[in-house]
Amino acid sequence: MGKYRCPGCEYTYDEALGDDHEGYPPGTTFESLPEDFTCPDCAVRYKEDFEPLED
Repeated sequence: MGKYRCPGCEYTYDEALGDDHEGYPPGTTFESLPEDFTCPDCAVRYKEDFEPLED
Protein backbone atom coordinates (compact mmCIF):
# COMPACT_ATOMS: atom_id res chain seq x y z
CA MET A 1 0.00 0.00 0.00
CA GLY A 2 1.32 3.42 -0.89
CA LYS A 3 1.07 7.03 0.17
CA TYR A 4 0.43 10.05 -2.04
CA ARG A 5 0.99 13.71 -1.11
CA CYS A 6 -0.64 16.89 -2.33
CA PRO A 7 2.16 19.24 -3.42
CA GLY A 8 0.09 22.27 -2.49
CA CYS A 9 -0.74 21.64 1.16
CA GLU A 10 1.05 18.41 2.16
CA TYR A 11 -2.19 16.41 2.69
CA THR A 12 -1.19 12.74 2.47
CA TYR A 13 -3.50 9.99 1.28
CA ASP A 14 -2.44 6.68 2.81
CA GLU A 15 -3.98 3.69 1.02
CA ALA A 16 -3.70 1.53 4.15
CA LEU A 17 -5.72 4.04 6.19
CA GLY A 18 -8.07 5.41 3.53
CA ASP A 19 -9.95 8.56 4.52
CA ASP A 20 -13.09 7.88 6.53
CA HIS A 21 -14.10 11.54 6.50
CA GLU A 22 -14.14 11.50 2.68
CA GLY A 23 -15.79 8.06 2.51
CA TYR A 24 -12.77 5.97 1.47
CA PRO A 25 -12.34 2.90 3.71
CA PRO A 26 -8.91 1.50 4.63
CA GLY A 27 -7.38 -0.38 1.72
CA THR A 28 -8.82 1.93 -0.96
CA THR A 29 -6.09 2.31 -3.56
CA PHE A 30 -5.21 5.72 -4.91
CA GLU A 31 -5.87 4.47 -8.44
CA SER A 32 -9.45 3.58 -7.50
CA LEU A 33 -10.27 7.11 -6.30
CA PRO A 34 -12.59 8.98 -8.69
CA GLU A 35 -10.91 10.69 -11.65
CA ASP A 36 -12.31 14.03 -10.46
CA PHE A 37 -10.78 13.56 -6.98
CA THR A 38 -9.41 16.79 -5.54
CA CYS A 39 -7.40 17.32 -2.39
CA PRO A 40 -9.84 17.28 0.54
CA ASP A 41 -7.75 19.84 2.46
CA CYS A 42 -7.00 22.54 -0.13
CA ALA A 43 -9.38 21.56 -3.00
CA VAL A 44 -6.84 23.08 -5.38
CA ARG A 45 -4.89 20.04 -6.53
CA TYR A 46 -6.30 17.23 -8.64
CA LYS A 47 -5.53 13.52 -8.52
CA GLU A 48 -2.87 13.78 -11.24
CA ASP A 49 -1.00 16.40 -9.19
CA PHE A 50 -0.42 14.10 -6.20
CA GLU A 51 3.11 12.75 -5.76
CA PRO A 52 3.83 9.17 -4.67
CA LEU A 53 5.95 8.96 -1.53
CA GLU A 54 8.85 6.57 -1.12
CA ASP A 55 8.84 4.27 1.89
